[in-house]
Amino acid sequence: MDIQTLTYLFVGGSFALYIGIAIWSRAGSTKDFYVAGGGVSPIANGAATAADWMSAASFISMAGIIAYSGYDASVYLMGWTGGYVLLAMLLAPYLRKFGKFTVPDFIGDRYYSNVARTVAVICVIFVSFTYVAGQMRGTGIVFARFLEVDVNVGVVIGMAIVFFYAVLGGMKGITYTQVAQYCVLIFAFLVPAVFLSIMMTGHVLPQTGFGATVLDSAGGDSGVYLLQKLDQVVTDLGFTEYTEGSKSTIDVFFIAAALMCGTAGLPHVIVRFFTVPRVKDARISAGWALFFIALLYTSAPAVGAFARLNLIDTVNETQYTELPEWFYNWENSGLIGWVDKNGDGAVQMRAGAPFEGKPTYAGSREEAKGSYGERVLTNAPTDNTSEVYIDRDIIVLANPEIGNLPGWVIALVAAGGVAAALSTAAGLLLVISSAISHDLLKKTLMPDISEKQELLAARGAAVVAIVIAGYFGINPPGFVAQVVAFAFGLAAASFFPVILMGIFYKRMNKEGAIAGMLVGLVFTFSYIVFFKFISPELNTAEHWWLGVSPEGIGTLGMVLNFVVAFSVSRVTAPPPEHIQHIVEDIRIPRGAGEASAH
Repeated sequence: MDIQTLTYLFVGGSFALYIGIAIWSRAGSTKDFYVAGGGVSPIANGAATAADWMSAASFISMAGIIAYSGYDASVYLMGWTGGYVLLAMLLAPYLRKFGKFTVPDFIGDRYYSNVARTVAVICVIFVSFTYVAGQMRGTGIVFARFLEVDVNVGVVIGMAIVFFYAVLGGMKGITYTQVAQYCVLIFAFLVPAVFLSIMMTGHVLPQTGFGATVLDSAGGDSGVYLLQKLDQVVTDLGFTEYTEGSKSTIDVFFIAAALMCGTAGLPHVIVRFFTVPRVKDARISAGWALFFIALLYTSAPAVGAFARLNLIDTVNETQYTELPEWFYNWENSGLIGWVDKNGDGAVQMRAGAPFEGKPTYAGSREEAKGSYGERVLTNAPTDNTSEVYIDRDIIVLANPEIGNLPGWVIALVAAGGVAAALSTAAGLLLVISSAISHDLLKKTLMPDISEKQELLAARGAAVVAIVIAGYFGINPPGFVAQVVAFAFGLAAASFFPVILMGIFYKRMNKEGAIAGMLVGLVFTFSYIVFFKFISPELNTAEHWWLGVSPEGIGTLGMVLNFVVAFSVSRVTAPPPEHIQHIVEDIRIPRGAGEASAH
């Protein structure tokens, strides 16, 4: 059976499963829609949390960053895993005990202010849209290759799928769908990793293969370590050493801190701790989620290293007409571009960009074909010797094909990529819809609307959110993991200080919270927009403030939030007495009320 047919079977079968689950568990009330009725088991919730957490950035893009950036990419591993531990141990149990299942709901009640609630809704929308744009882009990339359509058409297909099961099922449908999606995505990530580890190092576990010696052409031990060989290969081509970092220490620290603290403020992950019956179950499900997450995150460095080595061996100095089929397929999808600068018909992989910007084609392969059958580019070539552009977001999806693995493994990875992107996209869209319908309409603007009207508003908001997310998926401000990193920075700068101080500092008042959130969000958002959209040509270390990149600026925004919030709270009236009692009560680890929508 050919790869295309297998892909249709695997992806189609997984869709049928997800949609069947969404119909079986569709929401009939607002409590079902927002927190799945509060009756999910800890193991199932752990798997759903892991699926929610391990988005397209983790499945599709993170190993791609590791493949290209090497040591520098470790900041994503440290920040995202450390952040989940921070959330699970420091914040989630207390938020669960407070009994409000959305971040704006917590902020509105804790800071006894609808203005604070509205500011929190605005922050949620900014963070979630930035995050979901990366997921829609990831979905588009998967469909682009495996349905053989343009990446923008792939984004539209992803929008249609998310619309169906997120709008219909709400959190109840999404939770059980995400359990199935976790099983698909982790199997899809680990199977090719094990295959490649055995083929390249003789080790079954990719985690140990990463530190092992590579096999020679005869299948014997070459005595050369994988990372040693990779260092040699990439430096020979003019790249920096794979095991050496190029980022400054301060930028690494700021990015890791932004990713960690941003995790602790991510609304779509926090809401997961309200779908279980008790606080104890929330802690247990956090432990299970960490285990499920670790399976992928400890394998990602090996996957990235295997992919980089295989990619160079397969593509570099190979005649274009003799390249494997996968290269042409990804070129058709718009994510690979080649320009023959020296006229030898061979593909040279070298340091630097081969041409300006991302590939822009004169037409389809049939309409505009080059001397060797390649798609003709309209981009202006650069003056270096690099000839090929390969989008780093394709690395995991192309990895089985690059390693010449069986067709069913390639199809499985396609299904896994779709599962990763759609699971997080659905969770984020639900957060956006609940922020608008529950926190903005029900709690602030229209308190008298019925439960049925609130549910209708939630679904309507989800539809609008899908359309906007699709637009940003088609016009992304960076590659998938980079876009997601911006979302984490915004979450760190806006939510983390007010949640942390709301739990542990009873003198914190509404004036401090509002001022802190606004300063953190506006500063971080402005910095990212300036360097990514207004003046991208200045997006270099010498122009960054204090040497901090847009990916790490959320940490500085968070510090400003803390300083402003604390200062303003000290010079304004303290919170009411009953609020201070609530703050003291939620830190006592005994008992908890049910998550409440009212």
